[in-house]
Amino acid sequence: MLKSHGRYDYSAISRRPDYNWPDGKRLAVHFSLNVEHFAFGEGLGNDYGAATPPPQPSVRSYAWRDYGNRVGAWRLLELAQTYDLPYALLTNTELYDYCPDMIKAFSERGDEIVGHGRTNAERQDAMNYDEERECIFEATATIEKHEGKKPMGWLAPYLAQTHDSLDLLKEAGYLYMMDWSLDDQPVWFRTKHGPILSVPYAHDLNDSLECVTRKTPSQLYCENLVDQFDEMLEESVRRPLVMPIVLHSFILGQPYRLRQFRRVIEHIVAHRNQIWITRPGDICRHIEALPKGIVPGSI
Repeated sequence: MLKSHGRYDYSAISRRPDYNWPDGKRLAVHFSLNVEHFAFGEGLGNDYGAATPPPQPSVRSYAWRDYGNRVGAWRLLELAQTYDLPYALLTNTELYDYCPDMIKAFSERGDEIVGHGRTNAERQDAMNYDEERECIFEATATIEKHEGKKPMGWLAPYLAQTHDSLDLLKEAGYLYMMDWSLDDQPVWFRTKHGPILSVPYAHDLNDSLECVTRKTPSQLYCENLVDQFDEMLEESVRRPLVMPIVLHSFILGQPYRLRQFRRVIEHIVAHRNQIWITRPGDICRHIEALPKGIVPGSI
């Protein structure tokens, strides 16, 4: 038998107990906006658009990402205000020192602040146990200091975990994480300190993977999002589903991509009465309130 992670058991989505989202809705949609900060001239910060990482200091790559904080995030904020959309703001905590007003603008409108490490210039899987623990606890304390409460959820930079990550996250007080893109429904994972929920996150249909790594034209990427939504909306008649929409401020915040993405938003909000447009933390709270035995891993 192959080695297992031991965090969850196999479960076929077509053979699970049924449940609803609030108000009898069947499809939950959440918008996860990644905002990131990078060290200049050191650490990670490779250019996804280049065949090999450019030598440091990579001014082009650094400035491209900083565009997200100076322009793209604000553009995406205006988009959310126009269509009354909530965000989960996946936040590198170094941004509280660099551009605190940007995070505050999202926080003040009620968007959920999700832990996303200290900076995307580092990866957890390159850290030893003590270094990773310090990273998680430091990022958590920074969010609590500025927001007045601990974050409920976590997404690691580059979705990079170690064998200890889930145990450390639960120890730090996290209720859910989004690093494991294994399902279209939430799943409970085992840790040394009790269960932690895996909330669906889009790895495959992700703006950074699609638009930059795969070089999918923005028109086709947005067509893919519409197809994903339409198919999941039909399927949700049979089972509850979660559709995450993953954005990066320096990618979808570009005007030409936003022009196409606006059409996706208009298509989705036309179905607002049928779906639950929400935040991952609210999905977590709803799942926590369900009877044991309904969600995989809850027993």
